[in-house]
Amino acid sequence: MGLIEAEDVTEFERILRSNRLIRADFSLTATDTTDPKTDEVSGLHGELTVRRKSTGQNRQYLISNSTSWLDLFRKDLMRGAFFSDDCVSVSAP
Repeated sequence: MGLIEAEDVTEFERILRSNRLIRADFSLTATDTTDPKTDEVSGLHGELTVRRKSTGQNRQYLISNSTSWLDLFRKDLMRGAFFSDDCVSVSAP
């Protein structure tokens, strides 16, 4: 089991498509921050950086069993994150 599951990547790509964004314009970089010395089996922990290449903007999200980076990413998109001031909004007629 990795930090980012295949289902999460599929959902990430669906969110991008629903917002008319191109997957190739985004990169995902995950860093495992799980403490290997712990005696507890508390699941994986990490940080995920989502970067939009065309704008250079990025956001970091915590990855754990108790957080949903996809929900946070979706909310950030709704708030205009990853868009620069010179981005053009495309709307249906």
